[in-house]
Amino acid sequence: MSLVSLAVVAVLFSIGTYLILQRALSRIIIGLGLLSHGANLLIMLSGTGPAAPPVLAEGSVGPVADPLPQAMVLTAIVITFGITAFLLALALRSYLLTGNDEVEDDIEDRRIAREQHVPDPVPHEVEMHEVPL
Repeated sequence: MSLVSLAVVAVLFSIGTYLILQRALSRIIIGLGLLSHGANLLIMLSGTGPAAPPVLAEGSVGPVADPLPQAMVLTAIVITFGITAFLLALALRSYLLTGNDEVEDDIEDRRIAREQHVPDPVPHEVEMHEVPL
C-alpha cells in the first residue's frame, strides 16, 4: 500500500463523514457515496499486490491474487447502488412534498427531550421500612 493511496482513503472518509453530518439530503447522499468509495478502496488496498488471476489453468505458476477482496467490493458496490437509489427516491419525494431537501427535526423528539430534562416540582419522599431478619 502506498502512502498516497492511504491519503486518498483518508480524504474520502473525512469528506464523506462531513457531508453525512449536513442537513441537506443531497449532501447526505453524496457523503454516503464517498464513504462507500473510501471503504471499497481500503478493502482493495488491503488485498495482495499484482499477481496472476485466480484461475486454475495448466502451466500457471507463481503468486495468485486473492479473489475475496474483489468479491467483497463488488458486493458492496451493488448494495451501495441500491441504497443510493432508495435515498434518491426518498429525497425526490421529500422535495416534492416540502419544496426543499433539508432534513427537519422531529417535533415529537424535541418534546420528549424537553420532558426528560424538566425536574419534578415536588420531590418524592423515600420511605424506609425495616426488614425483619
